[in-house]
Amino acid sequence: MSQETIERVYTINLGKVLLSPNNQRAKRAINMIREFAIRHMKSEDIKIEEDVSHLVWARGIRHPPRKIRVKLTKDDDGTVLISIYQEENPKKEETVEKKPKQQTTEKAEEKSEAKPEEPKSAKSEPAPEKKLETKEEPKAKQEKPKKEQKSKKRHEEKTKTKSDTKRKKK
Repeated sequence: MSQETIERVYTINLGKVLLSPNNQRAKRAINMIREFAIRHMKSEDIKIEEDVSHLVWARGIRHPPRKIRVKLTKDDDGTVLISIYQEENPKKEETVEKKPKQQTTEKAEEKSEAKPEEPKSAKSEPAPEKKLETKEEPKAKQEKPKKEQKSKKRHEEKTKTKSDTKRKKK
């Protein structure tokens, strides 16, 4: 007996799931994944991992994903295992992440060299506190008269329009 395992990575298009009724879409997606595996791996014995099922059902029965990336593994026995495909290229991700961080740190260093931070931070901290204290008290006092003034203006406008319409009718 030779131990041959066939592993293949596929992107399964589940777009036709949307043709089925709302309350049957996730079920239909699982069946489509199963049919895809049967067609491509030439075996009737299919096992779907829980992770794949959770991925399909994550947004509920009505909104399964449009595409899913899976790894199909066929054993000697003819059983096919469907699992989620995860890329094994962490080196590329690290290089992409490092570049923006370096640029932001370089920009921050340039700004710190151009303008000293200490005098600004010392001056800016007390000033906002004072402004907030002085602004809060008058706002509370000013809000009430403004509301009253607005209501008076509205009342005056209504009465003017009523009297104007009466005069025009006469």
